[in-house]
Amino acid sequence: MNQRRLTMMQIIDARKSFTAAELAERFDVSVRTIQRDLAYLQQLGFPLYAKTGPGGGYRALPNRLLPPLRLTLHEALGLFLLLQVLERIPDFPFGSIRSHLAEQYYGSLPPDVRDTLDRLRQHTAIRSPEPQLPAPLTTRLLEAAMERSRIVFRYEGPSGERQSEGYPLGIYYEHGRWYMPLALPERTLLYRVDRVAELIAVEPGEPIADLPTLEQWLQTPPAREGLRVRLQFSPAGIRAALSDPLLKPHTEDGIWEDWVPETELEYTSRLLLRYGPDVRVLEPERLRTMMIEHYQSSLAQYDEQLHL
Repeated sequence: MNQRRLTMMQIIDARKSFTAAELAERFDVSVRTIQRDLAYLQQLGFPLYAKTGPGGGYRALPNRLLPPLRLTLHEALGLFLLLQVLERIPDFPFGSIRSHLAEQYYGSLPPDVRDTLDRLRQHTAIRSPEPQLPAPLTTRLLEAAMERSRIVFRYEGPSGERQSEGYPLGIYYEHGRWYMPLALPERTLLYRVDRVAELIAVEPGEPIADLPTLEQWLQTPPAREGLRVRLQFSPAGIRAALSDPLLKPHTEDGIWEDWVPETELEYTSRLLLRYGPDVRVLEPERLRTMMIEHYQSSLAQYDEQLHL
């Protein structure tokens, strides 16, 4: 493919129509040459929509093929390493890119480069200790956020199933899970995407006033909502929690302190069970009670042996 055709793929987009005469003038060639170029691009799979008459021209369809990647060897190696990272993230939005690059782009590379990539795979690994929970609606939720649309969805929270609605600001991945901040007229709530069971409706329209982007929301200091939780880790608990992104102690003497939504208190209590006697709940009393109930339930399974 020559440089002119590559440039045409870059400048023809879905927002503006170009006539063959305009393109011919832009590249200083004949209209017939431009028509041959456009026919060649369509044969390659570049989707063009042609409209005849006044105001017509050529326009690219939204989900079109983009210009091919032209990478150096080191850039190609870095790209495939990045793919290994993405493969560890479940339900990555627009995830078809992974299989496309792993198969089609890999197959188009020269044999010596493919051999180098094969050796790269043999000597690298991306491992993640976080739980991998399926979240199949990431792409649709992200598209709704980009379009500033209002959504209605069914959510399976710790207290049961309910229907919610609002404006998604975007999605972000943290500690093995996808999260979605949802803007309401009076506040913004955070939802786990793996608990979104069904997207009932996506309604484009005028968003609420001063709707922030996800980037802006993440830069805003978090509101102190929920319950204040304080934990005390033992020396053994401190060592074990150092690799835990959720419960890593905040002080050298093993104190962990943060605000936890009430709906996540039960989940937090079960996380703490893995530390056994190496963590003590200082507050709130509700979480202390939950831990006592968990341990009493565990001991009840051995009740017969305790009374021997």
